[in-house]
Amino acid sequence: MVDRILKVNAYTTFDLLDGRVEGHGFEEEALTVLNVTTDSRDDPDHVELQVEMDNTDLDEVTAHADHVELSAEQARELAAELEKYAGRVEAADEG
Repeated sequence: MVDRILKVNAYTTFDLLDGRVEGHGFEEEALTVLNVTTDSRDDPDHVELQVEMDNTDLDEVTAHADHVELSAEQARELAAELEKYAGRVEAADEG
């Protein structure tokens, strides 16, 4: 990805996933970086979910990264939802 906003390295949670951006009257696909981190190494205040799409593949959206701040409780709730839906996908693959 050219012109990255997020720092992508060996510690990034995921890099180069298939992503999709949708808006009024458009839908585009691009390589996407997804990262989970905290706001600080020493004394974190929240969990941060970061998403950045490769802007070289996008015509409708300018280069940007999205950030969502989650409390520890919200991060655990998200993790539980991910586990639940991962189970559904696995069950469908087996059936």
